[in-house]
Amino acid sequence: MVSNMTNINLLADMKSFLLQSRINNWDDITSVIETLKNRSSKVAPCSNNTFFDNAKKGIAFITFDYGIDGVSIEIEKYANCFERLFRDENNYIVPLHFIGGDFHDKADAVLKPYWKRYRIPNMNGWSKWSNGNWFSKLFYEDMPEGTPKSKDMAKEIWKQALKFADLLGEYLVNNNISLLIPVNICTNPGNPAITLAVVMVTEALGTSVISSNHDYYWEGGKARRKPEEEAGPRDHFFKNINNKSFFNLFKKLFPWNGQRWLQVNINELQSEALINKFGFNKRQVYELGSCISNEFLREYTFSEVLSARQRMTYILSDGDSVITPVSVKDHIANLSVWMKNQKPVVCSNSVNLELDPAKQGTLYCLQPTRVVGRKRIYKDLKLLTALLNYNKLKSAFKDGSVKQLIFHISGPVPIEHQQDLEEVLNAYVEMCNNISANIANKVFIAFSVGTEKHPSLEKNGLDELCIEDIYKLADIILFPSETEGRGLPIIESGACGIPIVCSRYYPEEVFDGVVGKGLLEEEQIKFVLFPEKDEYSDELLNEVTDILLKPESRNFYAKHNKIAVEKRYGIEMLVKKFGSFIKILSN
Repeated sequence: MVSNMTNINLLADMKSFLLQSRINNWDDITSVIETLKNRSSKVAPCSNNTFFDNAKKGIAFITFDYGIDGVSIEIEKYANCFERLFRDENNYIVPLHFIGGDFHDKADAVLKPYWKRYRIPNMNGWSKWSNGNWFSKLFYEDMPEGTPKSKDMAKEIWKQALKFADLLGEYLVNNNISLLIPVNICTNPGNPAITLAVVMVTEALGTSVISSNHDYYWEGGKARRKPEEEAGPRDHFFKNINNKSFFNLFKKLFPWNGQRWLQVNINELQSEALINKFGFNKRQVYELGSCISNEFLREYTFSEVLSARQRMTYILSDGDSVITPVSVKDHIANLSVWMKNQKPVVCSNSVNLELDPAKQGTLYCLQPTRVVGRKRIYKDLKLLTALLNYNKLKSAFKDGSVKQLIFHISGPVPIEHQQDLEEVLNAYVEMCNNISANIANKVFIAFSVGTEKHPSLEKNGLDELCIEDIYKLADIILFPSETEGRGLPIIESGACGIPIVCSRYYPEEVFDGVVGKGLLEEEQIKFVLFPEKDEYSDELLNEVTDILLKPESRNFYAKHNKIAVEKRYGIEMLVKKFGSFIKILSN
């Protein structure tokens, strides 16, 4: 980007061109974005020093929404890297902007108060984009090529994209933003209208873009499957593959091969696909690992564990020092109401029970994710059923050394995943029906829905929780995910020294990369493998039970994994990566 006056003129030219464009079908939209891309090559590039100086004036992230989910947490890490990268001897703080369709209450735990936020109405994704109406029409309903339905959808997406482009373009120009970082906007098609707007604005203004890509629509998605194959979680994106004009545009946008764009993926498989399958220039395709803060790696004491559990008690109980659980059957009956205003809740097998997570003899199992289908959280309950029927753990309940067990899911439930939550709750009911009744009344399932603060914490002189504290709650992490772009819980649990039982998720090469398969042993993250079939060997049950009951078993994982994670995921690595991206864009 060049001077702000030039940007104002470029924005005016873009608006005029878009308003004059006549859109009757998907091919017309494709023609518009190709024209803008050709025009973009005529926008004069900056010198290296000018580019760096322009970037210092403002950098913006854009994603569908911000909360306590893994994507938002990664964005916070990236933002911290840019602050470090542009800091000078005068401690200059680069203006950082966060553009999204929604900022949930939980975002306050991730985004710093002085970071600037800009909400664009209706640009959230999936079912949160106009209540899922347009998403459904594009990816779940038939839209034959050339039909009035297809043409009407093209006009609707264009209308929304024009509005988004107007708002986004004005914000970038008014705030001197010369570097935009879309996160998943151009790879996971939650809202193609905002993707189209991002493409048009950045090409028209000559904005430099680092497209941060965590998930692609083809990961876990196929157009056609063999009869014996199970459906994939992203097959729906291929629903209208036979509408060639629509799907040609779809493939151009996801991902967009822009004039001043870098594609930054979280694993090598994604990069190989862009280069070998989609024809991207390898000089524009890179990988970016995660990083772990020093707070994750810090040694902590058992008193800090108790503090975290005490603070979580206030959150789960809505301000009381002891939790009064809700009967799981009552919670299921009221689930639709609860989904609309999710508040932390603990469910139990029966009524009139109490729970104190800080009580001696508590076993704490944590699933540190949202409730979505591909996380396969119901498998946690099947493993717990086998463990609670295993003599070694049954004896610990019987002799009183174990008094209660908590299974805690820390993330929220996206509105479109109520059915997945029902599956988890029904798995809990099934577990209670298949273990000793006496033990069943001592096993609780907790949902904190991403909540890390409560007024009662300040009232009692306690700090709000952070993500590191959430891990400190646990004796063990459960993570039976089916597919992941990276798999942060493996890295984070390793940094905290909490043993993890995890599946070898798809793509298996990504899982192998995260745990360090093939590296020196001291760089590999040790884990317990979650069985794909619901078959639990005595060896597995004995190993997991030892982790739960014997501190020395946990310490074995803690000492090894902390060293492995620190070697591979320190924050300096990420800062250097972003520094290299800035240099590449400035050339």
